Amino acid sequence: MNSTSWRNCLALFVLTSLLAGCGGQKKEEPKEASSEKASEAESRVKHGTNGELIVTVEVKIQQSIGLQTTPLAPVQLSPQVKAYGRVLDVSPLASLLAEMTAAEAASQTSQAELKRVKTLAAQNNASERALQAAQAAAAHEQAQIQSVRLRLLAGWGSAISQRQDLPDFVQSLATLTTALVQLDLPAGEVLPATPTSACLFTLGDQTKPIAAEWLGHSSTADPQMQGQGFLFLVLSNSSGLVPGTSVSGFLNLPREPRAGVSLPRSAIVRFNGATWVYLQIQDEQFQRQKVTLEEPLESGWFVASGLKPQDKVVTIGGQQLLSEELKGQGE
Repeated sequence: MNSTSWRNCLALFVLTSLLAGCGGQKKEEPKEASSEKASEAESRVKHGTNGELIVTVEVKIQQSIGLQTTPLAPVQLSPQVKAYGRVLDVSPLASLLAEMTAAEAASQTSQAELKRVKTLAAQNNASERALQAAQAAAAHEQAQIQSVRLRLLAGWGSAISQRQDLPDFVQSLATLTTALVQLDLPAGEVLPATPTSACLFTLGDQTKPIAAEWLGHSSTADPQMQGQGFLFLVLSNSSGLVPGTSVSGFLNLPREPRAGVSLPRSAIVRFNGATWVYLQIQDEQFQRQKVTLEEPLESGWFVASGLKPQDKVVTIGGQQLLSEELKGQGE
């Protein structure tokens, strides 16, 4: 090979090397950019001193996504026991009341007739047979009254059958102004004390509690539950409960109340089959915490542990924080 050919080969080799070097640099650039983006995403999620994950969101970003927090309010909740039941059909009660009214009217008539015949018999103007017939009629009508009373007691318990305002009570139930509810415990479960009231929920809406007043023990057992039964009266049937409606309820017991907080429903984040909230631990730092929803309240859920009054929870923007947290973990 002459000197000219050698110099040409050397120049070609140098040029090829330079081109290869430039091409390698271009291939590496996307990796560097990707790494920078990943580190930028991961910078929002850091581990605390105990290994907990903390999401950092600047105030400006909080405002742009509409993130909102609220301090938790303390709640004192009376001990409660959950039960299940239904709104009772009062047609049989109305029929018994009608029988009672008719029996009492017949008894009054027979008693008046007996009094009249006794007066006539004392004046020798009525036979012994007529007197006996009047006495038998009066006894029969009295027995009819007793029969209806016993059926009332057996079917509806003393709390209802012995009411002095029974006609007005039945009228309000028949017109759906009020509602009569029976709540039953599972078989074998016994209450430590007599309930004072109940908080009811329909199966169609578990967010709106319905207040119910304690009436008394039920005289019948539910065929399925086979446990203790209790009667409650919904004084203002604004929710439109009708006979046959299935309900669940929490029986309030006269014992020392439990302390906890009222957790707004909008603060709840569901993830991996569990319930979570995001606590604001610093102005720009948020931490996800698992919570147990114990009992529904009108304004949210009662939580007895894990949260304390004045803790700030995210009520709007919790799902965005969860997405940011998962993105920071590469999930």
